Amino acid sequence: MTDYARLLDDIAEAAREAGEAILEVVRRGFEIEAKHDSSPVTEADRAAELIILAALARAAPGVPVIAEEEVAAGRIPAHGDSYFLVDPLDGTKEFCRGGDDYTVNIGLIEHGTPRLGAVFAPASGRLHGGIVGAGAWLEEGKSRKPIQTRSRGLELTAVASKSHLNQATIDYLQVAAGRCGYVAVGSSLKFCIVAEGQADIYPRASPTSEWDTAAGHAVLLAAGGLVDGPDGPALRYGKRAFLNRAFVATSGWKPPVLAPYLEPFAGGGEIPHGV
Repeated sequence: MTDYARLLDDIAEAAREAGEAILEVVRRGFEIEAKHDSSPVTEADRAAELIILAALARAAPGVPVIAEEEVAAGRIPAHGDSYFLVDPLDGTKEFCRGGDDYTVNIGLIEHGTPRLGAVFAPASGRLHGGIVGAGAWLEEGKSRKPIQTRSRGLELTAVASKSHLNQATIDYLQVAAGRCGYVAVGSSLKFCIVAEGQADIYPRASPTSEWDTAAGHAVLLAAGGLVDGPDGPALRYGKRAFLNRAFVATSGWKPPVLAPYLEPFAGGGEIPHGV
């Protein structure tokens, strides 16, 4: 039997250590490079990922790790039903602009669904963690408190992306939530805001990588929420090129199907699943 509580504590500590490495890079300054897909990458991404890879090798030896920068370098391990998904610095675009709502994400996938995850925001020191079926928590300083989603009320609040708020999202929210307030934030913190009971719905009507979502998805599920794929059933992992077409996260209520609002989707890219 896996000791999930111990494993989550180990993952949370790895996320904190990676966050400290990111802050050290911020203090001394850094240059921005472009990956083959034109997305930005920095020394902070790479330093954080190396720390996480070493920590996971100690905490869960033998469990494959699919990490963003490793995949970008063509290093994709063979994997079965259990593996980690790691984004060492989620929200790199905002990070490069000097924003502070970037995160370190580490999630464990089992049989196509998140089992546990940790999301650490280095700039604020806030750490979210959760084990599906056992609850979620928020750690600030030395204090750790349980969190859970809120019940749906008459007036809803939506979480919107700072960089990817498109017309499809706006049109969808008019149907799903009517007139609603908005909270704009970057990275996987959007999942955490819903998990904390500060918002009700977070639709994403454009593609994301699975390592962008796994950790926040786990925290939200653990807190009582749900995350649907674009066609209605729960968002699953292990897709072609590790790519999510779209999804809708809520505080636990079933939202309308998102697919009719989406642009055509090519289905994935050239990244294989591993050998």
